[in-house]
Amino acid sequence: MDLKKLPKTEFAAAVAQIAGERNIDVQSILDSIEFGLISAYKRDQKEHGIIVPEEDVFTVELTPESGSFKVYKIEGDKKTDVTPPGFGRIAAQTAKQVIDQRIHEAEKESVVAEFEKKMGTLISCIVLKNDPYKMVVGVGKTEGICPKDEQIRDEVLPLGVKKLFLLKEITRDETGRSEIILSRRDSAFVKELFAREVPEVANGSVIIEKIARTAGERTKIAVSSNQPGIDPVGSCIGQKGSRIQAILSELPMEEKVDVVAFSQNINQFIAQALSPAQNVKVVEVKNNCAFVTVPESQLALAIGGGGENVRLAGQLVGLEIKLTDDKSSK
Repeated sequence: MDLKKLPKTEFAAAVAQIAGERNIDVQSILDSIEFGLISAYKRDQKEHGIIVPEEDVFTVELTPESGSFKVYKIEGDKKTDVTPPGFGRIAAQTAKQVIDQRIHEAEKESVVAEFEKKMGTLISCIVLKNDPYKMVVGVGKTEGICPKDEQIRDEVLPLGVKKLFLLKEITRDETGRSEIILSRRDSAFVKELFAREVPEVANGSVIIEKIARTAGERTKIAVSSNQPGIDPVGSCIGQKGSRIQAILSELPMEEKVDVVAFSQNINQFIAQALSPAQNVKVVEVKNNCAFVTVPESQLALAIGGGGENVRLAGQLVGLEIKLTDDKSSK
């Protein structure tokens, strides 16, 4: 449909007004209406027991005299009017639905454009719906999804609750429609919690060097400082644990967070990474493996439930850690 050929009907005026108010391209609206009317025509035919072959080509035109829509079948150079009786009512309903949908999509795109500037940050969302595959949340004036593999295992968020999510990415399908993808499982979620609660992290005087996480169970985060006199671990913990408690309140109750000092000295870094175990001794580091001893009394702490502590410590330092108990330290 050519916009210039549109008559000055009430419909055409309405389309022009909506386009102007919502900043939507007029031709885009008309193209969407044409697509919607062809789909409506095929549904109408199916309801009457007629299956329209997929290869059939159709176009829609607006009759200048009446402002009504007509459907034409294209066969080579031939154009045949195939508009069913009473299609005017269906056309009007379809046009309204398409316009409403385009308005909704345009508003969503405007919101999405704003969120693209906030990629990788935390945003507050309201849980709207949960199914086995995803969680749908309210994100400002639109909606986003947190897929199952971006959720914390076994975390149950009631409908209506407000929670922080990491704005992970914005995807677009083949039609160009956008989807806001959120996460609570990603390690960057915890990293952003620290940036939110610890001013020194936000301003860059405390640096998060590395992070290893099993969401819902344990997170280890290694920090350093580029300014003399700043204790990076103490800054993250806060006075009487106030800052770390604020961070923990946004995580499942079961998830522990270990804040350790980063070190270029690998032996020292390994010892710190195995916190809360103490008196750790690194015997040897070779072939991407660290051989470590700890007092027998500290072995369970070093290993952690299900081996989680030693595994995450290994991720943090980039080595496989093999533990044995130091019987000489009894």
